[in-house]
Amino acid sequence: MSASPLLAGLHGRLDHLGKVAVAVSGGVDSMTLAVVAGRRLGADARMYHAVSPAVPPEATRRVRAYAAREGWPLEVMDAGEFGDARYLANPANRCYFCKTNLYGTMAARARGTLVSGTNVDDLGDFRPGLAAAGEHAVRHPYVEAGLRKDDVRALARSLRLDDLAELPAAPCLSSRVETGIAIDAGDLAAIHQVEVRVRDALSPRSVRCRVRGEAIVIELDPATLDRLDPGAGEAMAGEVRAAFGPRLAARPVRFEPYRMGSAFLR
Repeated sequence: MSASPLLAGLHGRLDHLGKVAVAVSGGVDSMTLAVVAGRRLGADARMYHAVSPAVPPEATRRVRAYAAREGWPLEVMDAGEFGDARYLANPANRCYFCKTNLYGTMAARARGTLVSGTNVDDLGDFRPGLAAAGEHAVRHPYVEAGLRKDDVRALARSLRLDDLAELPAAPCLSSRVETGIAIDAGDLAAIHQVEVRVRDALSPRSVRCRVRGEAIVIELDPATLDRLDPGAGEAMAGEVRAAFGPRLAARPVRFEPYRMGSAFLR
């Protein structure tokens, strides 16, 4: 499918919605949707970005930079999930409570239809946040237009949003904490610090810092893992312990192959 039909299909969905409030996380899906909606609907598209300890600061910087460049009406807000004990308990459906707070906060502030960057491929995963979206009448223009993840990246390239098209998947920092371990803002800051350090040192294709019950695990793509020198790995493990501080410093640090969503236990 070429990019032109992709864009036309998305325009068709947006045209039927009128005024929209776009939930913009900073990832390729929501950012590309925000660009298309902003250019198509003008002032009838308003963007909402939630900040919290679970959101990497570079995602917020990306949203702000695009808002300035594209002229978006942008509201940066605290959706309040860190005040929700159900979210902090980190159950298997943690994302439901996150999105409930997000969409509830947006609905209280926005005029128009709430829209998300969910694409067709997302429908095949266990995504409790979709239930929260349904409860708040959130629309998913990519799904309605039949766009998959590869289509979104192709659309971004066609719009010359190459920086967005090449963004790796970047779920929230809370996704690195094993199900059932309480979400702690300090741990999330340490997770982010470790991932930035590993990226700078090793330039991996994939990296995740996971907090598990028995260890702190650094997951790397196989090629990067193969070339990790044992001495360098031990030195990096020391930096990981220092980042997490005394509360988790006693846990061993392990390096393992990257597995998508491996901290999630159903």
